[in-house]
Amino acid sequence: MRRRWQSVCIVLLVMILTACSSSAEGEAGSQTYNSEVQKVSDVSGTVRLSLAGWQLENGIDPVTGQETTGFNQYVEDTFKKMYPNITLEVTQVPWENAQAKQRAQLMSGDVDVIYTGGAFAAQYYNEGLLRDLDDLIDKDTTFDPGIYLEGIWNSSYSTRSPDGQHQYGIPAILGKRVTIYDKQIFADWGVEPLSEVPTPEEILEKAKKMTGTDPKTGEQTYGLWFSGNSINQSTFVALSYYFGEKGGEGTLDKPGDIKWSLDTPGMVKALEWMGEASKLAPPAFVNGSGEENFGLENNNVAMVLDNSGTTIMSEFRANGDKELLDRYVPVMNIGKDGTGWVAVDPIIMAKKVENPEASWEVMKFLASYDTQKWAYLNFDYTPTLKKADFVEENNGFVQNAMKMADITKPTLMDEANPFYNSEIVPAINGYLSESANGKTPDAKALLERLQSRAEDWSANQK
Repeated sequence: MRRRWQSVCIVLLVMILTACSSSAEGEAGSQTYNSEVQKVSDVSGTVRLSLAGWQLENGIDPVTGQETTGFNQYVEDTFKKMYPNITLEVTQVPWENAQAKQRAQLMSGDVDVIYTGGAFAAQYYNEGLLRDLDDLIDKDTTFDPGIYLEGIWNSSYSTRSPDGQHQYGIPAILGKRVTIYDKQIFADWGVEPLSEVPTPEEILEKAKKMTGTDPKTGEQTYGLWFSGNSINQSTFVALSYYFGEKGGEGTLDKPGDIKWSLDTPGMVKALEWMGEASKLAPPAFVNGSGEENFGLENNNVAMVLDNSGTTIMSEFRANGDKELLDRYVPVMNIGKDGTGWVAVDPIIMAKKVENPEASWEVMKFLASYDTQKWAYLNFDYTPTLKKADFVEENNGFVQNAMKMADITKPTLMDEANPFYNSEIVPAINGYLSESANGKTPDAKALLERLQSRAEDWSANQK
């Protein structure tokens, strides 16, 4: 899981989220909610809510063994007291068919508010299925967009219109895609630790030194891992940032006017870097696997790009043992200044909404500080807030992801771009597969073909 918001009116309520286990580290798990939650609005109506992937019922975290508070219980403890006159009709949609299901709901007028993937939201907006929020924001003096990370509030395709003029979503959950390295493997090989903001050159140089037979264990190790069949090739996006390439000039609301620049020297360098890196990864990386033990004791991969650190934090939360947490070190992404592809999942409103006023209150609640705190503590969802003081001090995975989101600005190399997803990503994945098998294609020629196809694609959009 490619954005953020909250309401100041919610700050008026007194809500105290208390972990069942009172750890000084801010341990996640089952939460109880203070009974002093108070009413904040008399707005009334029924709001039909569609949630992609959210857990509705209370349960047990399979890794930590801790109890988790589901959305239904959370709503009972909070929302119903805050908004006693709003009735929520909740539909849970599995991620596997979320796009098709939620598009059908929007087209038929069977939904008012949706939580969904960022790329899905951008597509719905371009199809005219979503309502702009500008008028609701302008007249709501209690709503403060300043609580959200500035980078994603101002420039995310998942919440703002392609021309950047309209807000159509509130960023609710952030993706975690940082670089993480195994300190133990680095020490085995006598390699200096990664910089806090590593460059692609540093990554590649050190990966080469650690691909082979570990001098301490005698086991095979690999210098790095990244996904060779990614659905959005986020590693390529980060490299394009590093080499200063945007992929073209223009906006996604006017695809016919885009001036593409896919075959530039910087793009060639980015692709050639990936080809070279593919030879330093476990062979199974071309299928998106090969790093199953990363974050565990018997790991054999020195560095992983675009990782979340969730496994590592879950292991720590399960037993309180900091050995693995200390062993696996998060740094920033490999784009310029630590940037990379930022996934943001938003809360959006249907064009055919039945009660905009009540739906707006629901949207603010779903992306509020308190809901993001509940989501983080129970399900490790990454917040989109400038101030997320509920994140553990030792959770550098989340902290770095939030830093990255605050400084990264989207380009045409984004999953919201139909041509990027349908043409560029498959071509890169094919290039990686051939490179890993010793048949590295000509990067310049491949990009020239993509440039030609992109120009034809834009011409057909006019």
